[in-house]
Order: sequence, then C-alpha cells, then structure tokens
Amino acid sequence: MLAIKNNLMAENAARHLGRSYDTLSQSVERLASGLRINSAKDDAAGLAVRELLRASVAVYRQSSRNARDGVSMLQTAEGAMASTNEILIRMSELAEQSATGTYNNDQRELMDAEFQELIEEIDRIADSAEYNSIFLLNDPDGTRYDIHVGDNDNVIEVAAQDATSAGLGIGGTRASAAVMAAVEDPSANWVAGAGGGGDLEFTFSEQADFSITLEDGTDYSMDDIASMINAASRAELGYNAASVVTSSETGLSTLQVEARYGGTGTVSITNATGADELDPGAWNTEAGTGTAVSIDTAADAQAALDLLHSAIEEKDAIRAEFGYLMNRMETAGRVLDIQAENMLAAESRISDVDVATEMAAMTRNQVLAQAGVSMLAQANAMPQMALQLLG
Repeated sequence: MLAIKNNLMAENAARHLGRSYDTLSQSVERLASGLRINSAKDDAAGLAVRELLRASVAVYRQSSRNARDGVSMLQTAEGAMASTNEILIRMSELAEQSATGTYNNDQRELMDAEFQELIEEIDRIADSAEYNSIFLLNDPDGTRYDIHVGDNDNVIEVAAQDATSAGLGIGGTRASAAVMAAVEDPSANWVAGAGGGGDLEFTFSEQADFSITLEDGTDYSMDDIASMINAASRAELGYNAASVVTSSETGLSTLQVEARYGGTGTVSITNATGADELDPGAWNTEAGTGTAVSIDTAADAQAALDLLHSAIEEKDAIRAEFGYLMNRMETAGRVLDIQAENMLAAESRISDVDVATEMAAMTRNQVLAQAGVSMLAQANAMPQMALQLLG
C-alpha cells in the first residue's frame, strides 16, 4: 500500500540498519580491545570464569616471585656461612698447631689471641647476616618463616638457625664458681671428716648436671675434691670442670668449677653436706666471662679440635638445609611459572577475540550496513511517488 503518513519500508530498513550498525560497533570494539568479552553483557558466565582465571594467574605470578625472594633470603644467609666455614678451618689449623708439643705457653697465648678474635668474628657474621630485617643465623629458638608459594596453605617453611659460636658449640661464656675459702695448701686434708658427708650437685646452663658424694668419716683435700669433680664432669661433659687456682697476689688457692661452652655459662651449686667448712655461703657462684673454648694450653687445644670438628659438621648441616630449601624454591618457582602460563592460556581462550573470525563478521556487518543505508535511502524516496498521484 502506497502511503504518506507511515513509511513502513523505511521503518523496516532503519531497524535492520540499526542492528547491522550495533553488530559492526561490537566487532570494532572487540578488534580494538583484543577481547571477546568487554562487559558482562557480552558473556556473563564467561566473564565470571575469566576473572577467576585472572586472579589465579596473578596469584601464581606473585607466588613465583615469593619463591625467588625466599631464595634471595637464603642466599644471604648461606653466603655468610661460607665465610664462617673459612673461619672454622683456620681455627682448626690454629688448634692443631697449639696442640703440638713444639710450642711453649707464651706462643700458645699468641695463637689463642687470634683464635678468640675468630670466634668473635663468627658471632659478628651471624648477627649481621640479615635480609629485610630477618636474621636467620642467630636464632636459637628456630623461628620459622613461611614462604607462600600458592593459594590455600601452600608454604615452604624456613627455620632460622643458630650459627653463632655458642650455637656451633665453640662459644658462649665461661662461668666459674669459687668453691670454699682460699687455703695455703690445697693438698692438705682440711675438710672435716665427721659429719661432712653428703652430695654436692653442680648445674650448668644447657649442659649436663652432675654431682659428687663426700663420705662421712673421710678427710678430703681441695685437690681430692677437684679430682672427684673432674671424674664426674668428664663422664657427663667430656672435660675437666674443676681446677685449683692460686692467686699470684696472695698465694692462696681456691677451687673453681667452670662451665666451658654453650648457653650463658651459668653455674649453680647445691650443697647438701652439712659441714661447716662446706657451708653454702662459701660456694660463690660467679657470672661467666670470656670465651668458652681456648687453645692456650695443649690440652685445651686438643679438646678444641673435637669441638671444632662438631662445629664444622653443624655448620655443614645448616648450609645443606639452606641449599635444599633453595633448590626446592627454585623448582617451585618454575612450576608456578608453568601454572601461570597454563592459566593464562585458558583465560585467553575464553576472553581473547579470534581476529580472523571477528574480521569476517566485521566485513559482513559492513556490507549489511552499507546495504541498509542504500535501502533506507530508497525507502525514504517512496512517498515521493504519491505526489505524482496528487498532481
């Protein structure tokens, strides 16, 4: 029907042209952004999956960086331990040199001076090796740090170590306990026998406890008690804890008991004898001073060699733990990179535009839009035919 008021052909052509234009606009947007999904209306379900995949990719990439940061932290500590290794080798060399009988005590004191400086350097290295204010080499409590390498509870635990001289068994402080009043002759029988029996218990910080028993009716000299203490300390501690010290100023001798390594060097003594000469007030426990291990005598040097051997083994155990943790973290980083890559590929398949397909659709939509414009022009011209009838 030829009409003037309502041009149905133009309405129809305009509607189809609008649809063609919308699809052409969508194709242009997809090709410009490179994404098939630019808003929720494009694909609501696909958008939800894509955002979850993007979050997973971000987590895996950060987890990979976490693993590599953990490697850096461990490398800092392990590198410091390499210096400690060189120091322990030099200390072993000095101990072996001091243990031989071709040197006198004055020369051994010179060796011991370097030995003590090296012990202090071990402590300095352990106290200064830090990564982002985290100290892995001076923590006797073994604080644990979790390196997060994925979502949920995926962590690699790194335990701090005690690589100080005390932690390696060659440091700490030497504590001494002055036992009984000073005497002129430590070999004389001076402990009253009658009623003098009982146990003397010795407690060392972070070392084994031991005790000796004084029998009733027996006289003891200071040398006798020192020998009894040393027999017990050798059995429990592996060294002679007691010594008779003679003052160069007064000439008087005092029995002393030492804690030689580990812990804070605390010595506590429990006196259960009941003898006046062994009154608890006469056992004066003193705070420890000095380094526990020394090589100023041949005997001490020989003992130090055993301690240094154990220290080297402990150091190697710490370095080995750091080593396999670094290897594990590097492996975890590579695996996380692969996981992130796979997630990214999955996200791409859902979200990215297929350029070839979209170009074909765009070309089709361009033709339809051009045809729609032409047909709309023709439809708009149709009412002009009615004017001829009116004329």
